[in-house]
Amino acid sequence: MSIQWPKTNDAIGAVNRGDAAESGLCTLCTAACKGKCETWLSSMIGRKLLYPRDFGTITSGSRNTTHLGISYNSLRIQGYNYGAKGLPNGLSDSADDCIFPNVNIGGEFGREIKTKYSIPIMTGALGSTFIAAKYWDSFAIGASLVGFPIVVGENVVGIDKKAELKDGKITKAPELDRRIDTFLKYYDGNGAIIVQLNVEDTRNGVAEYVIDKYGDKVVIELKWGQGAKDIGGEIQVTSLDYALFLKERGYVVDPDPTKPEIQEAFKHGAIKSFARHSRLGYTNLSSTDKVKEDFMKSVDYLRKLGYKRISLKTGSYGMEALAMSIKYATEAKLDLLTIDGSGGGTGMSPWNMMETWGVPSIYLHAKAYEYAKMLADKGEDVVDMAFAGGLAREDHIFKALALGAPFTKLVCMGRSVMIPGFVGSNIEGVLHPDRREKLNGNWDELPKTVSGLGKDADDIFAGYYDVKKKVGTKEIEKIPYGAIAVWTLCDKLAAGLQQLLAGARKFDVDQISREDLFSANRDTEKETGIPFITDVADDNAKKILKG
Repeated sequence: MSIQWPKTNDAIGAVNRGDAAESGLCTLCTAACKGKCETWLSSMIGRKLLYPRDFGTITSGSRNTTHLGISYNSLRIQGYNYGAKGLPNGLSDSADDCIFPNVNIGGEFGREIKTKYSIPIMTGALGSTFIAAKYWDSFAIGASLVGFPIVVGENVVGIDKKAELKDGKITKAPELDRRIDTFLKYYDGNGAIIVQLNVEDTRNGVAEYVIDKYGDKVVIELKWGQGAKDIGGEIQVTSLDYALFLKERGYVVDPDPTKPEIQEAFKHGAIKSFARHSRLGYTNLSSTDKVKEDFMKSVDYLRKLGYKRISLKTGSYGMEALAMSIKYATEAKLDLLTIDGSGGGTGMSPWNMMETWGVPSIYLHAKAYEYAKMLADKGEDVVDMAFAGGLAREDHIFKALALGAPFTKLVCMGRSVMIPGFVGSNIEGVLHPDRREKLNGNWDELPKTVSGLGKDADDIFAGYYDVKKKVGTKEIEKIPYGAIAVWTLCDKLAAGLQQLLAGARKFDVDQISREDLFSANRDTEKETGIPFITDVADDNAKKILKG
């Protein structure tokens, strides 16, 4: 059975422009979009979107009465009618203190050095795709102001024409520098800037360059894969000269721009673009033991360079690779392991590959918990984990953290935290036409979906004055509207997560557990190990009735 996710939500006034994914996002999210999916709207009106629209003139009821198949949608969140756990110091278990704004959703990850965050999310890897570069200021400044980790993805140096290499190693990397420096400008101790390494990045000496210039300000990340595709990263370029440049840099470019017949076809318009591909890792290894040996050598080398925080990103491979990632990351004492299930994606992936390959997120995440618990039961200090793959809302954050508890510390979100960057840049480009080209704004005028909210940034974005309070009256003029939109979206996610946690009587996100979930059908129970709704606490219920 193929599940079709609804494209409209009349209760909150959200509408998908295209086909809807489980995340609530459109399957194809465009930077120029004029609205109005839930995430798009949340980038402006924030926590107001937690509630049905037109308050005072409506009544509303849930439409979500049927749960088919196995997905995050087929997990439901528990609520309790008594108790309170995890209250912050100084608060009592009185009704006056047990209110949702008092729920702590901040935390930390890492082995020996703890990295703090103010909200338990992080970005996906925003690498060499041009859309990541275009809107980086909004993404990075937003992440820095809110206080969550952001990842510089693979190949940023390799595709940079201004980057300089000597004997195959980087000596100058202006785009990578820009990305790191942009985040660090507003960094206040919460969040992190993570730089990813693939085969080409390793060859180019990215790790050596970053540690020499930035030291322990940066987390370095080894990459095994991602959930959107089973091959290396890709971009498309429409310039023959750029394609030849990438080929010279050592990349796989398809079709081959050095062939005369390909150049002739491009000249006449039969070929209009070239795809640049990265290489697969570990192709020269034939066993798990050899992969482990090579992996441990890589980690040791990074530590010798001076890296104090190291993470690993793995994709939606099968169970063997999942077990390898958890076991090896644990033994290597890594700070974070991001497990990316099929269903997500941020950049350019072959469409049918993205639709058909790999392990869907909920299956992968459920097994990740099972394997992590096996190690923990043996007394091992299991690596902190982040779950990724088609997650966008506050209920997704709760469910993913609970499904993997106590090992899962963060939820990795790709497109959902990019959308506010697009929205804010488009609005700023209209209100300040002189900035439009620099911001990559796509609108000539405000659409009705925005103009109905206001005419200026301070009345369009619910989070404007919160950001202003944080940075000051003068500095707010330098903050891109895309970053303000990121803040506004995160405020909605944070408030929604606080409400869900308070309903579960958990006043610190660290208290979240698998007991805060139940399965809405038996198939989901079987695959996740989360009990079926009417089985949860049924024994206790019958004791009450018999007492």
